[in-house]
Amino acid sequence: MPNVSDYQWPPMETRKVIGKRISRVDGLPKASGRAKYAYDFYRKDLLFGVLVGCPYAHARVKSIDDSAAKAMKGVTAIEWSVKPGSELQWQGQEIVAVAAETEETARDAARAIKVEYEVLPHVVREDDLAAVGNRAKAAGEQVTGDPDTAFKSAAQVHEGFYHIPVLTHCCLEAHGQTVEWTPNGINYWPSTQGVSTVGGDLAQNLNVPANTVHVDMQNVGGGFGSKFSADHWGVMCANLSKNSGGRPVKMMLERNLELMTAGNRPSGFAQIKVAADQDGKIVAWQSKSWATGGIGGGGAPPIPYVFTNIPHVRLNHSAVATNCGGSRAWRAPNHPQASYLTCSALDDLAHKLNMDPVEFFDKNFELTARADTYKWQIRKAAELMEWASKYKPRGSSPGPVKSGVGLAVCTWGGGGHTSNCLATINRDGSVVIELGTQDLGVGARTIIMQVAAETYGLPLSMIDLRIGKNSYPVSGPSGGSTTSGGVSSSTRKATVNALEKLYEAVAPSLGVQPNQLQAVDARIQVKGDPSKAIPWKQACAKLGTTPIQEKGFNDQRRPEGLNASGVGGVQMAEVSVDTETGIVRMKKFVAVQDVGLVLNPKLAESQMNGAVIMGICGALLEERVMDQQTGKMLNADMEFYKLAGIGDVGEIVSVLDMRPTTDKRGVIGIGEPCAVGVVAAIANAVTNAIGVRVSGVPMTPNRVLAALEGRTA
Repeated sequence: MPNVSDYQWPPMETRKVIGKRISRVDGLPKASGRAKYAYDFYRKDLLFGVLVGCPYAHARVKSIDDSAAKAMKGVTAIEWSVKPGSELQWQGQEIVAVAAETEETARDAARAIKVEYEVLPHVVREDDLAAVGNRAKAAGEQVTGDPDTAFKSAAQVHEGFYHIPVLTHCCLEAHGQTVEWTPNGINYWPSTQGVSTVGGDLAQNLNVPANTVHVDMQNVGGGFGSKFSADHWGVMCANLSKNSGGRPVKMMLERNLELMTAGNRPSGFAQIKVAADQDGKIVAWQSKSWATGGIGGGGAPPIPYVFTNIPHVRLNHSAVATNCGGSRAWRAPNHPQASYLTCSALDDLAHKLNMDPVEFFDKNFELTARADTYKWQIRKAAELMEWASKYKPRGSSPGPVKSGVGLAVCTWGGGGHTSNCLATINRDGSVVIELGTQDLGVGARTIIMQVAAETYGLPLSMIDLRIGKNSYPVSGPSGGSTTSGGVSSSTRKATVNALEKLYEAVAPSLGVQPNQLQAVDARIQVKGDPSKAIPWKQACAKLGTTPIQEKGFNDQRRPEGLNASGVGGVQMAEVSVDTETGIVRMKKFVAVQDVGLVLNPKLAESQMNGAVIMGICGALLEERVMDQQTGKMLNADMEFYKLAGIGDVGEIVSVLDMRPTTDKRGVIGIGEPCAVGVVAAIANAVTNAIGVRVSGVPMTPNRVLAALEGRTA
């Protein structure tokens, strides 16, 4: 077996495929519509499932009656998840599912089902902590240093209130699946972030052996942290198939149920007090925060964010349980909230100190875990934003349409997950790479093929990659930006192991030892002597009748230098604000990000751009709106649950920190960190433009006009 050193990534200057701007291999199938998703799935004798959710925020089931639905022609099965006496905790919670020959029949049957409820008291809003009563659970005070004394002796103190709302998952492909229960096992075609793991979850809930569930998913239309488990609807769909004689049942969530039940990003509210000395160094932080993600409450955001070495800190947090659908991981869980709360308060403190925010943040980066990285990034971002010429004191922009700039910071982990890969070299020269991973749309297929092509010295066209089935070697679910590090490392190890075996077969023909060979330009050649070489296919022909099959394993606890964890980023926004209409428009956004070794800059920048667009949604448009009187979500549709379009995002400049010092760290995931600071940067830019803080997001025209009307200047 090769030594650890043999697995290391080639030096930057010698790479032929890794680090190149290669277009994604699945781009054309997706752009042309040939790529198929769970929503596109069709199978012979397919039945259609419809899920029914609870109409109330809090209720108890008194009686159920499905006799009329059962009597309808074309209805094949009905699956209940409740019984009389069941207590339901949010609008949309799963009640019953129906399978029928046609989608129309299934909908008619769902409407024919009668459920009688006892409506119970509910709480669905958390903005007023005093109004939620015993729904708020305090976590207990945390104190570092002596904040009281620090605030008294500080040169400048700022106090402010900031809030960021619940955002719901709104994957363009809603949650769902097709399930077929056969005598040979359960065939399962889900929309999932965990090809290798979701089958076991379904099996456990169905009480069947895990190896009887066969998962197949080649493309997924978005997940962002919400699609790890089989979910209640997956189990219900499987039972509908079983009770329909094993016929396949397709059941995808309706958009309203998707928004109410398929997960959300918790809110964040905080009363913050922060202080600095006469030089602008932060000396103390105090916050009283609360949050909800639904009936399970909401965890404490990691504040003060990034500036974790402030000497004097007092934290109090309460989790508020509301009668709303539960939270799920949402692209850097808790970090966007923490960045917004922290960077808004620090921007306000900088204003009180009459300091340029760039100068203020730069001065305080010594309070972070990676000061040198942030200092380089803030200078690069300021250069690209032309901050020096665009930044003006708050509210000094002339005319009714005012411009402003703002900044924020981010961090994340991104270490590679556990992953197995099987590499096969066949006698005819063909190469097969197999992993039980998924490509969430980030380009995982492309980077795996790049790693294999780099190791073997082959073009991507000669790599046959097979993913998307749980029959392939187990690879971790895609969460926490861990996929790129995991699959690239396991692929590197598997391909190096296989190549070593090929060297052993070829070495006698070239009269050298195996360790004197290298794979370059579709040839196996002697190091330092290109004249002694054998074309790839001729080299593989020496294998005889037995192909080479070698495994590679990435242990997330021992990455061995191939991948790493922990990054930083600086983000800057430029906006225009019409003070007569309250409309905020994006002009420019700059993101500078540390991400370790960059396998494909084109794909990495695309991830950054997508993260920024998601952040713009949260800053200007997106929020869950709950009505306390009825307990209902008022915007559970895509007419009023707003997302950004191409005309809303302005110019996006994404810059990767690809210096040799970062490259040496190995691969680190980039999917999440760039989604973190966007809301904060835009909020600070709006404040810079109009001269007053819009205390909450999204910064809709109403909120902007209210802030302008309420100012005392």
